[in-house]
Amino acid sequence: MANKTDLVIVESPSKAKTIGKYLGPGYEVKASMGHVRDLPKSKLSVDIEGGFVPDYQPIKGKEDVISDLRKAAKRSGKVYLATDPDREGEAISWHLKELLGIPDDKTYRVTFNEITQNVVRRSIAAPRAIDQNLVNAQQARRILDRIVGYQLSPLLWKKIRRGLSAGRVQSVATRLVVERELEIRAFQPQEYWSIEAALERVAPNRGSFTAQFHGKDKKMELHSRAEAQAVIDAVSSGAWTVAKVKRQEKNRQPAPPFTTSTLQQEASRKLNMSPARTMAVAQQLYEGVDIAGQGAVGLITYMRTDSLRLSDEAVSAARGFISQRYGAPYCPAQPRKFKTKGSAQDAHEAIRPSDVTLAPEDIRKDLSAEQFRLYKLIWSRFLACQMANAVYDSLSIDVENSGYIFRASHSSLKFSGFTAVYEEGRDEEEEEKSSPLPDLKEGEPLAHKKLSPDQHFTQPPARYSEASLIRALEEQGIGRPSTYAPTISTIMNREYVVKEGSKALRPTPLGEVVTGLMKDKFHDIVDYDFTAQMEQRLDKVEEGASDWKALLADFYKDFDAELKQAEQDLDGERIKVPDEVSEEICPQCGKNLVIKSGRFGRFLACPGWPECDFTMPLVVEMPGKCPVCGGRLFKRTGKSKKTNKQYTYYCCEHATGKDEKRTCDFMTFDVPVKDSCPVCGHTMFKKSGRGAKKPYCINEQCSNFTPEDKRGGWQKKPAASSGEEAAPAGAEEKPKKAAAAKKTAAKKSTAKAAAEKKTTTKKTAAKKTTAKKTTAKKAAAKKDA
Repeated sequence: MANKTDLVIVESPSKAKTIGKYLGPGYEVKASMGHVRDLPKSKLSVDIEGGFVPDYQPIKGKEDVISDLRKAAKRSGKVYLATDPDREGEAISWHLKELLGIPDDKTYRVTFNEITQNVVRRSIAAPRAIDQNLVNAQQARRILDRIVGYQLSPLLWKKIRRGLSAGRVQSVATRLVVERELEIRAFQPQEYWSIEAALERVAPNRGSFTAQFHGKDKKMELHSRAEAQAVIDAVSSGAWTVAKVKRQEKNRQPAPPFTTSTLQQEASRKLNMSPARTMAVAQQLYEGVDIAGQGAVGLITYMRTDSLRLSDEAVSAARGFISQRYGAPYCPAQPRKFKTKGSAQDAHEAIRPSDVTLAPEDIRKDLSAEQFRLYKLIWSRFLACQMANAVYDSLSIDVENSGYIFRASHSSLKFSGFTAVYEEGRDEEEEEKSSPLPDLKEGEPLAHKKLSPDQHFTQPPARYSEASLIRALEEQGIGRPSTYAPTISTIMNREYVVKEGSKALRPTPLGEVVTGLMKDKFHDIVDYDFTAQMEQRLDKVEEGASDWKALLADFYKDFDAELKQAEQDLDGERIKVPDEVSEEICPQCGKNLVIKSGRFGRFLACPGWPECDFTMPLVVEMPGKCPVCGGRLFKRTGKSKKTNKQYTYYCCEHATGKDEKRTCDFMTFDVPVKDSCPVCGHTMFKKSGRGAKKPYCINEQCSNFTPEDKRGGWQKKPAASSGEEAAPAGAEEKPKKAAAAKKTAAKKSTAKAAAEKKTTTKKTAAKKTTAKKTTAKKAAAKKDA
């Protein structure tokens, strides 16, 4: 009897294709297409009184997949369950085993931290049993979220409005955004002053520079014009002398390799990718991409991890690559090791390229634009983390006058080190770069040209961006690598939080009302410490140190009491969500329009309904000012009359309304950015579309102006030059019309041929039927005779 083929089950076809290539003909690799069994959505599906017994059912629409897998498992020798190496992947493997009825002696669990030939073959050679502790930790999380969602959401529907939801992590994430907004509203700006001194050397080889007021023996804060003026009066008649010159080398270390959290943050900052999109593209890179000459190749390690650990083989390969490409000075004497946080699970390596020698530029033609940009980010960060420090020459000069110190500083790059490959992005605004300083000596006299006092006010904390919200969740110990992206997607889809401009997250009145209710009636659900402790208790279940059903029972006892008390307290009460008032004015009655939600999303409506029924699409205010009149810039949508498709454009606030009310005609398809032109101060723009685009100035009077043909993206066809004869009106349309007519004719011809073929087939079938009947009659007559 021939040896049976072994079966390997993974989640996706792309992963199956990559693994199948490495294993060869002795294995059959099939995809489960994700989960095959889950709690049905139509009911709670958890028997709470019976001991939190889940009622798992096959997912609708997966019948053919399940049937195919069941047949393949029955005819195979061994069944390797090769789902992702985390709790959810372990649970999928367990569900597959239970649903397909695979015997214990045929079931083998394998995991791949990276999908490369060596790792895949090594893992298949050393399988293990399904880890029930991991499965139970995932079951506990799933059932916790189901209980909270299905028992709390109906209360929100009844008391606020239908379609709302609550959850352990999403409610805490919403609370973070709401409390930051309340902090911004309560912020009281404080006045402070700075003084800049423009100084120059007295010596013949003169050199000038600027220094900022520092204080006396220690740093001083100037809180009013009077305090600033007192300093100016004191130094105006005094002598300026170089008190101290400090030169030193400063070393800057590279950032550690990516975890899930830091990858999502950096992709948001540098690539403008949402967390959900980042994880989707990272999944593609992990599962495998077709590379010319190599076939399907898994390009990165598993992307759901909180560990900073790197394998010795990967570090060794990186150091060899650095020495070869950049030279020995760029490779430090000892490999770098990074310490993982104490709360991390440390189940997998950090995110890194599977093969560091596959440089992004070498495989660019095989990747989509998003895959290339994300792979380059991961590859660069990993390589940089094993490179030498960047070295800077730092110079600081203290200038003294009347006991007051003014300080100037400058640093210049001496050795690029890891910055030759990668520099970490920042959420905060970049500091202004200082100018080089003259070669001064201590005790050298200086002359001052000008003293410039400047008034400032402290700024409120910035709103969360997706990147900074993920960082806050991680710092609080809330959620795990796999939960950050879906959590942010959920709170935005539920309209608890909206994105203002390109990145800032702001709570809606609905989000504030729901958070207020949750804090008042369900304090534990939105408590930061409680949620973080629940994650730690789930980790204990994973380690086998805690029983998952005991965890659920302990949680449900207090939750059920809070739920009943809330229903009693809110009996008959309905909480009104206040309208969100906009700055837009109703053109019919003059009232401020309010933001409403409908089946197709948010829109602006007049609060005077039913007397006034005016509505319009929601206006999003963009950063910057109109380059024509200085008004606000709005993001708007329109609909093409030809294609009926929506498009986005940007216009001045005064470019809306009826013709007689318009005072500005500025409109563009390019996206305004928060940066102003360093030369003329006008708002800069960038081309629309995914990914980082370089901003440019559109002011034709500015020396920094970028012509249309240098801005990148789609360009209009140039008009005919004066030496050429212009095409007559409609001439360009004729070839298009001719091509369209030809295409239509071809379609008609194909349809006609198909119809004729169908008719011929019918006639042939009819002839055959007639012939059969005639033959049958003749046979019957012969028999009678």
